[in-house]
Amino acid sequence: MKIHEYQAKELLERFNVPILKGAPALSVDEAVEKAREIGGDRWVVKAQIHAGGRGKGGGVKVVDGEDGVREAASQILGMNLVTPQTGPEGKEVRRLLIEEACSIENEYYVGIVIDRSCGLPVLMASAEGGVEIEEVAAESPEKIFKESFDPDRGLHGYQGRILAKKLGFEGKMIARVASFMVKLARSFVDTDASLAEINPMVSTTDGQILALDAKFNFDSNALYRQKQIVEYRDIHEEDQAELRASEFDLSYISLDGNIGCMVNGAGLAMATLDIIKHFGASPANFLDVGGGATAEKVTEAFKIILDSPKVEAILVNIFGGIMKCDVIAEGIVEGAKQVELKVPLVVRLEGTNVEQGKQILKDSGLPIIAAESLSHAAEQAVAATQA
Repeated sequence: MKIHEYQAKELLERFNVPILKGAPALSVDEAVEKAREIGGDRWVVKAQIHAGGRGKGGGVKVVDGEDGVREAASQILGMNLVTPQTGPEGKEVRRLLIEEACSIENEYYVGIVIDRSCGLPVLMASAEGGVEIEEVAAESPEKIFKESFDPDRGLHGYQGRILAKKLGFEGKMIARVASFMVKLARSFVDTDASLAEINPMVSTTDGQILALDAKFNFDSNALYRQKQIVEYRDIHEEDQAELRASEFDLSYISLDGNIGCMVNGAGLAMATLDIIKHFGASPANFLDVGGGATAEKVTEAFKIILDSPKVEAILVNIFGGIMKCDVIAEGIVEGAKQVELKVPLVVRLEGTNVEQGKQILKDSGLPIIAAESLSHAAEQAVAATQA
């Protein structure tokens, strides 16, 4: 689960991580009102979407005076913001963050993720702040400094001081940076985050260390104990097909290809995506109907797949174990009839009651292309899109 920048900063404030004064706004008039409440005569107007690179797309503006706030808010609210992380389709801006401006001396990157190789959170820091950390990692990995830590003990102060010195801080600033990192690490652990990213963390001309931007992702499996985090959820920022799939307990992720996939089991689903790529096409989605697929779930799965105009064929790949092939075949037939399927449908069944399942498909009267193996199914699906 992702949250907006202003929500991430509310979270940071709970853990005493220093931030600038700011407030969200849903309208132009509210933006001006929030700027007035914050005080001063210079502010930053920021688009709030679940994607980075907003400044590159025109979604972040530094302005002077209330008229500047009004003009920037009018331009950004409602715009379709395209960034490297949104893809070419972009995202509509529905809310803003109005924040006081500050005098920046230097920018740094600080982030925390789980390092799977050691099974611990790792705090990463770099003096190359304000840019995509992936670029730094690819081009200059030696500029990224790391300290892993035990989540039960948290990041130690000495680890923060080590990183601060590596970033080039001296004197009293070392303790301030170390304190910032220790508090950030605590916020990461206590909220069950999977990512905490401050890019940039800045030093100001008056000696402050501040989180100028903030991004948090959370482990969805832990949300049952993070009720305040759940309240931050913005469904407008989520893929609507994925959201709809979750209502039917379907695991669905939209992809960019033209072959829709319906599979039971995550491992089999991944293998299906791979073999479609092997035969020269691309999957339109990942969709795992699970081990208890009912006719209702299969029907909804068809609807979700076909909502994408890119889908030119559907490949159903089912291994019947707990879920028997004849039961899933009945669901496929019922689902295909309900959605009035107009694209080629390739079905590969294997496992318990497979012969009964194949007979049900054959007797359905539907133009279903039966496949005897996974490779045959992929070949048939790819061929169907090229016919």
